[in-house]
Amino acid sequence: MPEHDTSNKVKELLSKYWRKNLLLMTALLAVWALAGLGGGILFADWLNQFKLFGTGYPLGFWFAQQGSIIIFVILILTYCLVMNKMDKEHHLEVENAKGEKQ
Repeated sequence: MPEHDTSNKVKELLSKYWRKNLLLMTALLAVWALAGLGGGILFADWLNQFKLFGTGYPLGFWFAQQGSIIIFVILILTYCLVMNKMDKEHHLEVENAKGEKQ
């Protein structure tokens, strides 16, 4: 395989990798916005009719004070785990593409 074809293949793999990364970030940011803005502000009055199990705190108040922070930390963990998996897959794909030229 010529060097030019391998270079194009690697560029395509990198483009695919970044598209997946941006899709993941967009989805996680949407969840964070829904939890933080939606749960803590927009839907807080409606959520306040429910109580957090075992505490008696209104659910809207809990989301505004604790829930959005906890969800943010879970989203960071999710991003790290998914990106570690994607990085390993991408590295293998690139190594295979580079190995095809030999």
